[in-house]
Amino acid sequence: MAWMTRFLAAVAFLAIGVLFSPETFGSKSDGQHPPKLATFLKLAHLLCFSTAFGAALWVTFIGGIIMFKNLPRHQFGNLQSKMFPAYFSMVGVCCAVSVGSFGYLHPWKAASAAEKYQLGFILAAFSFNLSNLFVFTPMTIQMMTQRHKIEREANIGEEVGWTKNQEVAKVNPKLAAMNKKFGMIHGLSSLANIFSFGCLAMHSWYLAGKLDL
Repeated sequence: MAWMTRFLAAVAFLAIGVLFSPETFGSKSDGQHPPKLATFLKLAHLLCFSTAFGAALWVTFIGGIIMFKNLPRHQFGNLQSKMFPAYFSMVGVCCAVSVGSFGYLHPWKAASAAEKYQLGFILAAFSFNLSNLFVFTPMTIQMMTQRHKIEREANIGEEVGWTKNQEVAKVNPKLAAMNKKFGMIHGLSSLANIFSFGCLAMHSWYLAGKLDL
């Protein structure tokens, strides 16, 4: 139940922040939305965006590299096959909430050109994550499973931080063919993930410009 303890602690800190925020004691409306609703939507957008951006940064550039360098390759692949559906689901939900809250706060007809571009960036990130969740990731996992089977027959796959795959594929046409298919789908999945991260990074620059520190 350690996760529940951490979750309740996070909720408690959020509740304390809301309790002592100026908006709790009354604030001016922005002229379009009730003050408390506007603040809630901004909070939802900020929390969901930061969660999506942080998760994408960690999984893409830190966590995955550390796991690859320290786990047997097949174990690494099996772990990724369990982690990535959850990762893309979470980032997708966060992007959906960010799109909804940002779109409500900045209605299309009244939005500036910059705000329309930002909504487009978040929508693009959402779309790239959906393509990974429902198309590329299932295909990648299926091909990875097939490739692992071929590699086990060749007594490879337990290397840590490197691979014997390419060496064996030179004399194993079946493995070479599977490598080609896997590389193409995995490359598309990685590209969609990078594009999603790039869209989120563009929005982070926009949000930074709105801060008054």
